[in-house]
Amino acid sequence: MDLRQMEYFVALAEEQQFTRAAELTRVSQSGLSASIRTLEDELQTPLFVRTTRRVELTEAGLALLPHARAMLAQATAGKDAVVATRAELTGQVNIGGEQCLGIDVPELLARFNSRYPKVRVSYEQAGTLALLSAMRAGELDIAFIAGSDAPPRAKESGARAIERRTLATEPLVLLCSPQSPVARKSRVTLAEIEGEAFVDFHESWAIRAINDEAFGAASLLRTVRFTVNEVHTLLDLVHRQLGIAVVPRPIASKPQAQGLVKIPLAGDRIPNWVLGVAVPARDATGGVTEHLLDMLPTDGPVAGTGAGPTPLPAVVG
Repeated sequence: MDLRQMEYFVALAEEQQFTRAAELTRVSQSGLSASIRTLEDELQTPLFVRTTRRVELTEAGLALLPHARAMLAQATAGKDAVVATRAELTGQVNIGGEQCLGIDVPELLARFNSRYPKVRVSYEQAGTLALLSAMRAGELDIAFIAGSDAPPRAKESGARAIERRTLATEPLVLLCSPQSPVARKSRVTLAEIEGEAFVDFHESWAIRAINDEAFGAASLLRTVRFTVNEVHTLLDLVHRQLGIAVVPRPIASKPQAQGLVKIPLAGDRIPNWVLGVAVPARDATGGVTEHLLDMLPTDGPVAGTGAGPTPLPAVVG
């Protein structure tokens, strides 16, 4: 067993589908499948039960999973320890992030601090639009933000132009209580939920801008009765049947969302939710910022949009 096999195994165990696991590990689906088969051959036992819709861990796979995660964690810790012995990086980096983006920011900051103990790190949590405003004002060096995959209306320019490197792309889903009139639907269009009461985030959050623009593009009006600034409050309000919510999959996958109904959105104008890291364009490479970017899982664009950093879409600008 090698680390690459463990990486593929853990990704497939968590995503439960080959397509998504292959995207996350940046390998072809055939390459991922071949690696898993080789691992199963080496262990002489099936690790997954494969169906047409998903894959699930066997008893052997469940037994291996914590050890695979531990192997990957130990490898990362070993690399960080080696880097720390020769790290002379100094300075300060000011970081911001939106809540519940699907990336473990505290773990990332702890790793960065372990590698580069002489760098002073500050962190601010806020909505994407507020973070971008702070970056334009020179108050942030790097920000973990969200946006849509809709094409930008205009490219940014000037001394504080901002560039984004995409980390992940996730679909939007509808969250509602089991008692909601739409709870029995397998898929739902925006028109079918137009008249419902909504729970949504403050205007500074990217998902609020994405939702407003999606409904506006479809010439639909919706009523946001509850505006919140915290993920758990949104989930609690939906649990209490006070409204429905359109959220990215990482929020719908939180343990606090258990018991809620998750319904895919149908339609031609449904944007995806894109997790990215933003940096001032003039600081896109080099210095302390680049060392932190190097620790991220990927800094490429959304598949199909071309290579390299891309201007932020207007929906999060």
